Amino acid sequence: MARKAGEADSSAKASGDAALFARLGVRREQDLVLHLPIRYEDETRISTIASVRSGETVQVEGVVARQEIVARPRRTLVVELRDETGAIALRFFHFYGSQLRQFAAGNRVRVLGEARGGLFGLEMVHPRYRLVDAGEPLPQALTPVYPTVSGLGQARLRAAILRALRGLDWRETVPADAIARLGLPASAEALRAIHQPAPDTPASALHERTTPAWRRVIFDELLAQQLSLKRARAARAGQLAPALADDSLARRLLEALPFSLTGAQRRAWREIGRELAATQPMNRLLQGDVGSGKTVIAALAAAQAIGSGWQTAMMAPTEILAEQHLRKIGPWLARIGVRIAWLSGSLKESEKKAVRARAAAGEVDMLIGTHALIEDTVAFARLGLAIVDEQHRFGVAQRLALRAKLEASAAVLPHQLMMSATPIPRTLAMSYYADLDVSVIDELPPGRKPVRTKLVSEARRDEVIARVRAAAAAGRQVYWVCPLIEESEALDLQTAIDTHAALVQELAPLRVGLVHGRLPPGDKQTAMADFASGALQVLVATTVVEVGVDVPNATLMVIEHAERFGLAQLHQLRGRVGRGAGESVCVLMYRGPLSAAARERLKTMYETSDGFEIARRDLIQRGPGEFLGARQSGEALLRFADLERDNDLLDAAREVAARLLREDPARVDEHLQRWFGGREEFLRA
Repeated sequence: MARKAGEADSSAKASGDAALFARLGVRREQDLVLHLPIRYEDETRISTIASVRSGETVQVEGVVARQEIVARPRRTLVVELRDETGAIALRFFHFYGSQLRQFAAGNRVRVLGEARGGLFGLEMVHPRYRLVDAGEPLPQALTPVYPTVSGLGQARLRAAILRALRGLDWRETVPADAIARLGLPASAEALRAIHQPAPDTPASALHERTTPAWRRVIFDELLAQQLSLKRARAARAGQLAPALADDSLARRLLEALPFSLTGAQRRAWREIGRELAATQPMNRLLQGDVGSGKTVIAALAAAQAIGSGWQTAMMAPTEILAEQHLRKIGPWLARIGVRIAWLSGSLKESEKKAVRARAAAGEVDMLIGTHALIEDTVAFARLGLAIVDEQHRFGVAQRLALRAKLEASAAVLPHQLMMSATPIPRTLAMSYYADLDVSVIDELPPGRKPVRTKLVSEARRDEVIARVRAAAAAGRQVYWVCPLIEESEALDLQTAIDTHAALVQELAPLRVGLVHGRLPPGDKQTAMADFASGALQVLVATTVVEVGVDVPNATLMVIEHAERFGLAQLHQLRGRVGRGAGESVCVLMYRGPLSAAARERLKTMYETSDGFEIARRDLIQRGPGEFLGARQSGEALLRFADLERDNDLLDAAREVAARLLREDPARVDEHLQRWFGGREEFLRA
């Protein structure tokens, strides 16, 4: 029995360890090898205590002169450590009886930590330490520090990784001539050099990931990404989609529109119309700056699909944006006899049931809505085109669910058109959208004037109120966007309500409306309709007005606490004004002192209205994960590569990926399995 109990304990421990490693994304032996350091500590040399300066992270060695437990202001263990040049205090706020014995007077201790000035000279708080013998040799390499989770210490993690390295059988998956051309080491050699860097490796190059070893690993990661995306594109080429070739309804819509398309819109429409007529599924991203006119292209695509006898679904991330599409596209398509329906989570169950029944029976030509469209209960008779607006704002799980639903819908796949008002920088498009074709609308409709941006301190709020009054007196309308409070919808809501109440008093007798995400749909619609019709002069809103709202008479936007918003969000919000012929102004009202990042964001908004330049700077500031709405995936998009720093490696990875797919599919499988282990779908979500 005792042996069985011991086996059970051992099994439980192993299971617990596996759970801890799984939280780090380590599920296989090769995942350990790819669990790379986030930084390194230098234990290769010892500094004399006298040479240590405050703020330095150093290693010192000495003999314990004394120890004491100080009771106030909180119970603390203080150890005095001496070498032949001086003394330093080690301070521990959390300690055990075993530590008291380790720090017995006369014991020799090696200590690594950040020195700082204390009341009685230099001290280290909770340094890393170990007992040593006099003359004990130093490590010959920098010590790696790994990402970890509570319960899994660095020592255990290092031991597991070293075991995996010793047993490493890492077949090369990249052609030798390609690696030689890039001047990079073999993959296995690179991994060993990262986990156990040579003593003469510059610490700065390791931290900045610019050593040849780091560049090889980054190249391999980018190659895995490119292989996955290119393979997805190739797989699509073998699938069938309906040929939506009848453009007569789209031509009727073009003739009925009260405006002409811009040159950029005509170019985008030619590309999309041509792909819809083919039997290979279209997988296209339509990107264009705020106000460039993407919606009309979506309407034309829907008309061509419907005219060819197929249905269209259009999905937006928020109810207010989906409603805007319904109101804007609805009248255009109604003129040419298209049957449109609306589906969102806020509808009554009986209403949803009726809409679903009509869609399944083929009595709806175009269904517009939120993520309610991807619920299992929604079915289409003949879905030929799926349009997804602002697709990066959906969670990754939602995007995967949409793709799975489309792929399972029939023997033929619907065409897909994704739209984004957040321009994608070239490096990001090459990296994350390599399996998509991209159409760009890089021209604003005629008559649009650029929006002037002003930075105003909160201390000048009275001047801003006066400007709002002046705009209303001139017959113009105003958005007042409430501050964003990180991850707190309840606080966002309360702020909007409080701001609305204050502005009703400050701006009386002007009519001030309020719209936010938690308003009942009917109230929200009424508020937006009143603002669009001019019945309201000022609309107080949370960021629900970020996309989709189109009121040409609104020429002033005030964004309160602008320092709390991201660049992409500020740019989207600013795009709500400047949609008519009048001169428009966006006031970014901020509260100091500003952080360096906030100052840089506001400076960017003041300096440029070019969405591509803003997107480029946003990518540098935030990284691709947040830029693509990928934080919700639970999987890092690129763990090691930096698209700005490693742009040359991305170009090389694209070339090698094309060659490997052509010449050696077995190596492609091995490389992808090594890097993703079956998690590739997150890349393409």
